[in-house]
Amino acid sequence: MVWFRVGSGVGSVAKHAIRRTLCQGGSYATRTRVLPSQNRYFHSTVLKSKAQAAPVPRPVPLSRLTDSFLDGTSSVYLEELQRAWEADPNSVDESWDNFFRNFVGQAATSPGISGQTIQESMRLLLLVRAYQVNGHMKAKLDPLGLEEREIPDDLDPALYGFTEADLDREFFLGVWRMAGFLSENRPVQTLRAILTRLEQAYCGSIGYEYMHIADRDKCNWLRDKIETPTPRQYNQQRREVILDRLIWSTQFENFLATKWTAAKRGGRRIHLSLVANPSHLEAVDPVVVGKTRAKQYYSNDLDRTKNIGVLIHGDGSFAGQGVVYETLHLSALPNYTTGGTIHIVVNNQVAFTTDPRSGRSSQYCTDVAKALNAPIFHVNGDDMEAVVHVCELAAEWRQTFHSDVVVDVVCYRRFGHNEIDEPSFTQPKMYKVIRNHPSALEIYQKKLLELGQATQEDIDRVQNKVNTILNEEFLASKDYVPNRRDWLSAYWAGFKSPEQISRVRNTGVRPEILKNVGKAITTLPENFKAHRAVKKIFDLRAQMIETGEGIDWAVGEALAFATLLVEGNHVRLSGQDVERGTFSHRHSVIHDQETGERYCPLDHVIMNQNEEMFTVSNSSLSEFGVLGFELGYSMENPNALVMWEAQFGDFANGAQVIFDQFLSSGESKWLRQTGLVVLLPHGYDGQGPEHSSARLERFLQMSDDNPYVIPEMDPTLRKQIQECNWQIVNVTTPANYFHVLRRQIHREFRKPLIVMSPKNLLRHKDCKSNLSEFDDVQGHPGFDKQGTRFKRLIKDQNDHSSLEEGIRRLILCSGKVYYELDEQRKKVKANDVAICRVEQLCPFPYDLAQRELKRYPNAEIVWCQEEPMNMGAYNYILPRLCTAMKEVDRGTVEDVKYVGRAPSAATATGFSSLHTKEQTELVQKALQPEPINYPF
Repeated sequence: MVWFRVGSGVGSVAKHAIRRTLCQGGSYATRTRVLPSQNRYFHSTVLKSKAQAAPVPRPVPLSRLTDSFLDGTSSVYLEELQRAWEADPNSVDESWDNFFRNFVGQAATSPGISGQTIQESMRLLLLVRAYQVNGHMKAKLDPLGLEEREIPDDLDPALYGFTEADLDREFFLGVWRMAGFLSENRPVQTLRAILTRLEQAYCGSIGYEYMHIADRDKCNWLRDKIETPTPRQYNQQRREVILDRLIWSTQFENFLATKWTAAKRGGRRIHLSLVANPSHLEAVDPVVVGKTRAKQYYSNDLDRTKNIGVLIHGDGSFAGQGVVYETLHLSALPNYTTGGTIHIVVNNQVAFTTDPRSGRSSQYCTDVAKALNAPIFHVNGDDMEAVVHVCELAAEWRQTFHSDVVVDVVCYRRFGHNEIDEPSFTQPKMYKVIRNHPSALEIYQKKLLELGQATQEDIDRVQNKVNTILNEEFLASKDYVPNRRDWLSAYWAGFKSPEQISRVRNTGVRPEILKNVGKAITTLPENFKAHRAVKKIFDLRAQMIETGEGIDWAVGEALAFATLLVEGNHVRLSGQDVERGTFSHRHSVIHDQETGERYCPLDHVIMNQNEEMFTVSNSSLSEFGVLGFELGYSMENPNALVMWEAQFGDFANGAQVIFDQFLSSGESKWLRQTGLVVLLPHGYDGQGPEHSSARLERFLQMSDDNPYVIPEMDPTLRKQIQECNWQIVNVTTPANYFHVLRRQIHREFRKPLIVMSPKNLLRHKDCKSNLSEFDDVQGHPGFDKQGTRFKRLIKDQNDHSSLEEGIRRLILCSGKVYYELDEQRKKVKANDVAICRVEQLCPFPYDLAQRELKRYPNAEIVWCQEEPMNMGAYNYILPRLCTAMKEVDRGTVEDVKYVGRAPSAATATGFSSLHTKEQTELVQKALQPEPINYPF
């Protein structure tokens, strides 16, 4: 925002000209710093003035202003603007209208207002703006007084032609239609009064950055708050509260130092719920924001004012970690916004041992937030009331404008990075000062004692109270037994821990419900002009529902979503391009080709459906930030199917920190359950090493089930999934995909689900299911002796009996390679080969694997996969399959043959022809008539 917006084509020229030629007779040094011997308003910039005394202003006609005012022909231009304004004030820009009303309009009736006066007033206005833009550079932010910062030339009154002799002269400022002290009805003020106000507002213990915000109303709101003549005043009651909180934090830190002298320590007390946070810097940011959004949904917080996210950052990590930027850029996206997050940066002025000059390229660690037009309040951490003030201002901004705001608390770290670290090795000068520097508590206590608002007895009483409570709680903690229920919110009441048996439930749905929701998700509004190809897709989908045959992947997924919605569950799916689907298969949001109007069939499954009950949303091009957001969202309430889909599974490793530190280990570390579903498109289709593999092996390697111990597998006693850290599946039919999604909700516990989702199976001619496989009718294809539910292993489809001694080879595989194997089997008429699909890789289905091993007692056992040997499921499956074989006396590890690609550094070849050759060879080898050598 600028004070004067020059007309089209001359704005930037005029602005630079003003900077170059504001003072006709002076030249200035380029470097500035404050000198003690000079007046506090003037810097070391030397004004080489031709006259020592300021000239007495004399009336000068506007037409006779010298060109040095704006450079070149600017006086002529100004004169033309004046004539245009006199003829019609609306014909010029609002800022020029303001200017002429204040100066030229009043000059006609006020002989004292001259061209000289106008020049000086213009220069004063530029000085005011300079303080608003750069005043923070002069603010006293470093409590240690070590920071050496150059004060910009803009803040030197000499740059604008003023000298110390002008301090008590009165200058005409006018009355402006804007906020701050310029809005006051005081058109004439002394230079000293103006500078005093600017110094108080912008150069005290708080440095304000807000002039980068391209919104006049927001800037004016802040100016009103910042430039108010009333200084911050807290009454005695408020100061007692501040003192109490300060004593609590200081005494708590001292208490920890006494009890645990060599351990890392940390404790924060905030009103909102605290999210478990790993040591991976800033990784928790999107998790907090996602959980805040979920809280707003479940509490019907439509205006987003009752639930606020507060993030605590470090200075080094705020500038250095990319997830900060990813999280900031979710803040205004429709399906990710929380109405603003309050960011508090604890700025220790050093990151572990790294100085800021080595840790960032920008002036401040918070500069990244400027990309979002967030106001940034820098504050000296030793000025306790200034800290309180900016936090209150930040909260008020958030509630008023519903956008992010940053508080940068500039402080220091008294004991180094951890309590056994010696910071003087790398910051000797800083820690020499710190050792002799009073604490924030000591400074504030001294202030209150001097003001007479507290006595030493008052202070001692609070300190004794805090110490007593801390010691009592410490003694009580020795007998404390943690209860898992203590860690769960009300929404999780009734959910079971791994120690409690949760019965397996059927996931089939009544046929009439399937038909009803099927009609809803395949019907478009009558006058909606969908794309011709999309209209054809929906016509085919309607036919699938009508006939009950040929249900494809997208319809199976939509049926899972719709039936869960009918049952009252919230469903949320996000990720890059998920509305249409990366592979143009989903089409959950359709666009009218004439009006651009959007229509989502799943928003119309039940009467008066909440518009957010089903949410499908394209995300920003982020993995780390968006996956973290959805994880946080899923943790708030178990009665929701929350899903994140990667554009390709290969890109999921951009969010590896979330998988490692939260999703795979969160329940073990923090007793926090989540039912988040992660869809990772995976499969070898000749698309090269960047678009073939979701790195299935990495997820399996992080699984915590013991490969040498078979757990209880009886259906009524089985706790295998409950005791495992997550589930990993590679599903091959739409019906099984339907059931695995519904299984996430229809159980009494929650576990993350990692899905190696298909690509070419989305439209594969054989990857179809009948509607009867989705229902709960006894005798239908999907119904077995346990009911209709997800099949962890799909047996051979050739209707084999329970004992098939003539089968020479049993191929176990997972994913889309099954269809290629089945096609090759038909081609070579290898009817003596059985192919079973392991749909749930983790936890391994020992009982079903043993069932198939017993069914084919004479069969050679083969594991077949598309991935290289050092990738895919082979190294996970091998020890578990051998454990299952050992239990039924079917051999050892040498009896398991491998068919797949050879070990490789890259996931896949980049040559399509080579891919085809490799794929053909592995499929042929799996079906070859001769035995397969060990291991391959």
